[in-house]
Amino acid sequence: MTKRNLKEYLLVCVAVVIVRFILPGLLWAAEPPPSSPRIVQAQAILTVSESKRLIAKAVKEMPIVKDALADGTVIIIKGTTNRYVAEEITGKKIEKAAFVRGRIEPEKGGKRLPEVKVLPDVVLEKGKIVDIPLADAVKKLKPGDVVIKGANALDYKNKLAAVNIGDPSGGTTGISLPYVVARKAYLVIPVGLEKLVAEDIVDLTLKMREPVETLNGLQSMFLLTGEIVTELEAINILTGATAFQCSAGGIGGAEGSVWLVFRGTKEQVTKALDLVHSIQGEPPYIE
Repeated sequence: MTKRNLKEYLLVCVAVVIVRFILPGLLWAAEPPPSSPRIVQAQAILTVSESKRLIAKAVKEMPIVKDALADGTVIIIKGTTNRYVAEEITGKKIEKAAFVRGRIEPEKGGKRLPEVKVLPDVVLEKGKIVDIPLADAVKKLKPGDVVIKGANALDYKNKLAAVNIGDPSGGTTGISLPYVVARKAYLVIPVGLEKLVAEDIVDLTLKMREPVETLNGLQSMFLLTGEIVTELEAINILTGATAFQCSAGGIGGAEGSVWLVFRGTKEQVTKALDLVHSIQGEPPYIE
């Protein structure tokens, strides 16, 4: 091969390498990166009752709850937040005073719930309400079933909750929790951010159950571990947006309220705003 032919051959080889391997990479690198959705934010204030309604709507849409409604058992233990949960899941109006057990009310003044005929805890088998006492229903739990129980205290950082124990036998907590754990059922805990506590909740429960002298009947607390659903989880479940709490409290009916900020795509945040607008105006638990 002459020097001329060798030179031409080498030039062809270089051209092939450039076209085959180098050029596609250069073209790919020159392409602008796919644009990520622009993040937007919005704010909303929710009263305590509005938060309860929001949380209840989200609990209904949880996959584990849907699965248990379709082919298992769902137990809704009585409580103020669970009254909204029961309404959303059953589609039936429930008298507020009829679906509570223990309650926290002002020591002096304030409003009281009227005396009404109380309702039992709601037990659903394959989505249909059945007339079974709670103590018997929990004995039938199987893996994947769902028990929904509210809480009195929330340690959001550690994703733990706790419930006050006034009944010396443990109340509904003592009835249900052993079976929830032993049968590998889900415990769903709907609880508003109004119930945040300032300290580590494990430490609090240990202090409250110490066998020391109490001057006015201090209750114990039972630690709850499960699927915690606050307003923050509710927004994500129902809209895909994320949320964080930036403030709390207020006056004129906003006592105990939460100020939330939603983040996500414009579509997600708009959906979140539409959702909260649809529940704002939910009347207080006691009017």
